Amino acid sequence: MMKRLLFIGLIGLALTGCDNKKGAFIETVETQNTVSAAVAKLTAALPGKGLVLMETIDHAKNAKKAGLRLNPETVVIFGNPKIGTKLMQCNPSMGLDLPLRMLFTSSYEGKTTIMYTNPEYWSLKHNIKDKTCLGIIRQAHIALQELAEAAAKK
Repeated sequence: MMKRLLFIGLIGLALTGCDNKKGAFIETVETQNTVSAAVAKLTAALPGKGLVLMETIDHAKNAKKAGLRLNPETVVIFGNPKIGTKLMQCNPSMGLDLPLRMLFTSSYEGKTTIMYTNPEYWSLKHNIKDKTCLGIIRQAHIALQELAEAAAKK
Protein backbone atom coordinates (compact mmCIF):
# COMPACT_ATOMS: atom_id res chain seq x y z
CA MET A 1 0.00 0.00 0.00
CA MET A 2 2.78 2.42 0.93
CA LYS A 3 4.60 1.73 -2.35
CA ARG A 4 1.40 2.41 -4.29
CA LEU A 5 0.86 5.73 -2.49
CA LEU A 6 4.45 6.73 -3.16
CA PHE A 7 4.04 5.80 -6.83
CA ILE A 8 0.81 7.82 -7.12
CA GLY A 9 2.52 10.76 -5.44
CA LEU A 10 5.44 10.61 -7.86
CA ILE A 11 3.05 10.47 -10.82
CA GLY A 12 1.31 13.59 -9.51
CA LEU A 13 4.64 15.30 -9.01
CA ALA A 14 5.72 14.37 -12.54
CA LEU A 15 2.49 15.72 -13.99
CA THR A 16 2.93 18.95 -12.05
CA GLY A 17 6.39 19.23 -13.61
CA CYS A 18 4.93 19.29 -17.11
CA ASP A 19 3.21 22.66 -16.88
CA ASN A 20 6.30 24.91 -17.05
CA LYS A 21 5.35 27.00 -14.01
CA LYS A 22 7.76 28.06 -11.30
CA GLY A 23 8.74 24.98 -9.36
CA ALA A 24 8.23 22.73 -12.38
CA PHE A 25 10.83 20.24 -13.57
CA ILE A 26 11.43 22.28 -16.71
CA GLU A 27 11.55 26.04 -16.32
CA THR A 28 10.84 28.32 -19.26
CA VAL A 29 11.77 31.96 -19.82
CA GLU A 30 10.44 33.91 -22.78
CA THR A 31 12.55 36.51 -24.59
CA GLN A 32 12.23 39.05 -27.37
CA ASN A 33 15.71 38.01 -28.56
CA THR A 34 16.34 35.64 -31.43
CA VAL A 35 17.77 32.25 -30.57
CA SER A 36 21.23 33.28 -31.77
CA ALA A 37 21.16 36.56 -29.80
CA ALA A 38 19.99 34.81 -26.62
CA VAL A 39 22.67 32.12 -27.02
CA ALA A 40 25.31 34.85 -27.45
CA LYS A 41 24.11 36.60 -24.29
CA LEU A 42 24.26 33.35 -22.32
CA THR A 43 27.74 32.44 -23.50
CA ALA A 44 28.96 35.96 -22.64
CA ALA A 45 27.50 35.64 -19.10
CA LEU A 46 29.04 32.23 -18.31
CA PRO A 47 32.53 33.34 -17.22
CA GLY A 48 31.03 35.80 -14.72
CA LYS A 49 29.38 32.83 -12.99
CA GLY A 50 32.57 30.76 -12.97
CA LEU A 51 31.21 28.50 -15.72
CA VAL A 52 32.87 27.19 -18.85
CA LEU A 53 31.20 26.75 -22.24
CA MET A 54 31.62 23.10 -23.20
CA GLU A 55 29.52 22.68 -26.34
CA THR A 56 26.84 24.31 -28.47
CA ILE A 57 24.55 22.04 -30.47
CA ASP A 58 22.54 23.61 -33.29
CA HIS A 59 19.68 21.16 -33.81
CA ALA A 60 18.26 23.13 -36.75
CA LYS A 61 21.63 23.02 -38.54
CA ASN A 62 21.87 19.27 -37.93
CA ALA A 63 18.30 18.78 -39.15
CA LYS A 64 19.13 20.69 -42.34
CA LYS A 65 22.13 18.39 -42.94
CA ALA A 66 19.69 15.47 -42.71
CA GLY A 67 17.38 17.10 -45.26
CA LEU A 68 14.82 18.16 -42.65
CA ARG A 69 13.51 21.51 -41.44
CA LEU A 70 13.47 22.59 -37.82
CA ASN A 71 12.85 26.01 -36.32
CA PRO A 72 15.91 27.50 -34.62
CA GLU A 73 16.77 25.25 -31.69
CA THR A 74 20.11 25.27 -29.91
CA VAL A 75 21.40 23.54 -26.79
CA VAL A 76 24.21 25.20 -24.86
CA ILE A 77 26.19 22.90 -22.55
CA PHE A 78 28.27 24.45 -19.79
CA GLY A 79 29.47 23.84 -16.28
CA ASN A 80 32.04 24.00 -13.54
CA PRO A 81 33.92 20.71 -13.17
CA LYS A 82 34.72 21.33 -9.48
CA ILE A 83 31.06 21.80 -8.58
CA GLY A 84 29.84 19.08 -10.94
CA THR A 85 32.30 16.62 -9.45
CA LYS A 86 30.99 17.34 -5.96
CA LEU A 87 27.46 16.56 -7.15
CA MET A 88 28.57 13.34 -8.84
CA GLN A 89 30.24 12.36 -5.56
CA CYS A 90 26.81 12.75 -3.93
CA ASN A 91 25.42 10.27 -6.45
CA PRO A 92 27.22 9.12 -9.62
CA SER A 93 23.90 9.18 -11.51
CA MET A 94 24.17 12.99 -11.45
CA GLY A 95 26.44 12.48 -14.45
CA LEU A 96 23.26 11.97 -16.47
CA ASP A 97 22.27 15.62 -15.87
CA LEU A 98 25.68 17.24 -15.90
CA PRO A 99 27.12 19.36 -17.31
CA LEU A 100 24.36 21.96 -17.18
CA ARG A 101 22.44 22.80 -20.33
CA MET A 102 19.90 25.25 -21.66
CA LEU A 103 17.68 24.85 -24.69
CA PHE A 104 16.85 27.86 -26.86
CA THR A 105 13.91 27.44 -29.23
CA SER A 106 11.89 29.57 -31.60
CA SER A 107 8.29 28.96 -32.62
CA TYR A 108 6.86 29.51 -36.11
CA GLU A 109 5.57 32.84 -34.82
CA GLY A 110 9.11 33.84 -33.85
CA LYS A 111 8.60 33.52 -30.09
CA THR A 112 11.89 32.52 -28.47
CA THR A 113 12.01 30.52 -25.25
CA ILE A 114 14.83 29.43 -23.00
CA MET A 115 14.34 26.14 -21.13
CA TYR A 116 16.32 24.32 -18.49
CA THR A 117 15.76 21.57 -15.97
CA ASN A 118 15.09 22.88 -12.48
CA PRO A 119 18.10 21.52 -10.55
CA GLU A 120 15.96 21.02 -7.44
CA TYR A 121 14.31 18.15 -9.32
CA TRP A 122 17.68 16.37 -9.15
CA SER A 123 17.29 15.76 -5.43
CA LEU A 124 14.24 13.62 -6.20
CA LYS A 125 15.55 12.05 -9.40
CA HIS A 126 18.94 11.16 -7.90
CA ASN A 127 17.81 10.60 -4.30
CA ILE A 128 20.06 13.32 -2.92
CA LYS A 129 19.54 14.07 0.77
CA ASP A 130 22.95 15.33 1.89
CA LYS A 131 22.67 18.95 3.11
CA THR A 132 25.87 20.04 1.37
CA CYS A 133 24.70 18.57 -1.93
CA LEU A 134 21.25 20.11 -1.52
CA GLY A 135 22.91 23.48 -0.96
CA ILE A 136 24.88 23.11 -4.19
CA ILE A 137 21.67 22.22 -6.01
CA ARG A 138 19.92 25.33 -4.65
CA GLN A 139 22.85 27.47 -5.80
CA ALA A 140 22.74 25.85 -9.24
CA HIS A 141 19.04 26.72 -9.48
CA ILE A 142 19.70 30.36 -8.63
CA ALA A 143 22.57 30.52 -11.13
CA LEU A 144 20.45 29.02 -13.92
CA GLN A 145 17.62 31.46 -13.20
CA GLU A 146 20.05 34.38 -13.35
CA LEU A 147 21.67 33.09 -16.54
CA ALA A 148 18.30 32.60 -18.25
CA GLU A 149 17.28 36.12 -17.27
CA ALA A 150 20.58 37.51 -18.62
CA ALA A 151 20.08 35.64 -21.91
CA ALA A 152 16.51 36.93 -22.14
CA LYS A 153 17.35 40.61 -21.63
CA LYS A 154 16.89 42.75 -24.71
